[in-house]
Amino acid sequence: MNGEINGDENSTDIGMFHYFLLWLVACYFWWKWRKGENLDDTNLGGKYVFITGCDSGFGNLAARTLHKRGFRVIAGCLTEIGAAELEAEASEKLQTVLLDVTDTENIKMVADKIKKEVGEKGLWGLINNAGVMGAAAPTDWLNIQHYRTPIEVNLIGLINVTLNMLPLVKKAKGRIINVTSVGGVVPLCSGGYCPSKYGAEAFTDSLRQDMKPFGVKVSCIEPGLFKTALSDKMKVIKEKMEIWNRLRPEIQRQYGENYLREDAMKKERLIKLCQNTDLSLVVQCMEHALMSRDPQTRYSAGLDAKVLWIPLSVMPTFVQDYVLMKNKVKLLDPNAC
Repeated sequence: MNGEINGDENSTDIGMFHYFLLWLVACYFWWKWRKGENLDDTNLGGKYVFITGCDSGFGNLAARTLHKRGFRVIAGCLTEIGAAELEAEASEKLQTVLLDVTDTENIKMVADKIKKEVGEKGLWGLINNAGVMGAAAPTDWLNIQHYRTPIEVNLIGLINVTLNMLPLVKKAKGRIINVTSVGGVVPLCSGGYCPSKYGAEAFTDSLRQDMKPFGVKVSCIEPGLFKTALSDKMKVIKEKMEIWNRLRPEIQRQYGENYLREDAMKKERLIKLCQNTDLSLVVQCMEHALMSRDPQTRYSAGLDAKVLWIPLSVMPTFVQDYVLMKNKVKLLDPNAC
């Protein structure tokens, strides 16, 4: 008798487990469907999107792609040439404005212009994309100005643009998308670039929490290494050479005359291994963040970001140091004076 009772109980337990498993699977597919559910494409013509840094790279491709999708795009360009080239191949749904994200008065003027343009609809999307690399060299080669330039553009500029556009985004219950970098989760290089991107990550997190009650959704895109004007190899080498030539003799002796050549070779190997050439991978993340009913908090773009840099960012410090130090050149004589 006890055996029959126990058998019935076991069968009941197995049946409940199967029902629970089925429920979990159903919830997962509902979640996947909900994540993939997009806004009504036929209504995109009434939604405005403002993008910074549209002279080239991600911003330029995003402006051209999103206006073809039907959005009304306002593209911020640093130069008149960049603005003219973008307008030449666009439709009436795309307009450009000259924007220097380090100029507060310029930002305010652009914000006023956008406010008049969008009216009561507000601004559906703000994509903070403008950025610079800055000097990428060992810390003891640099001065404060080398740090100030990328931080002013990549962090202060991003915050300043966001603060000025925030009332318009809140009115539309829209989206804010900040393009940071895998350099904002692992220190890929020395200089001001990574500190600026780490700061942008922190700002994005606090902004996301603050905007939840207003129905504004905030996302962060963390691209890996992409071939853009930002990472122009010859420009980086030239800038590093100019810094080297101004170094004190004792620092040059510590690093050695072959340091620049060996460093360039290591960077070249890293680029061949990791660099992505398809900029649309980043733009696809922007599209999803703008159009999905439930955009992701973070997007990683590029194979290197997904399989190397993002996983590395959650590993113990000694593992990070080991991997990143493999890409650094051994000094000739650290004790030289």
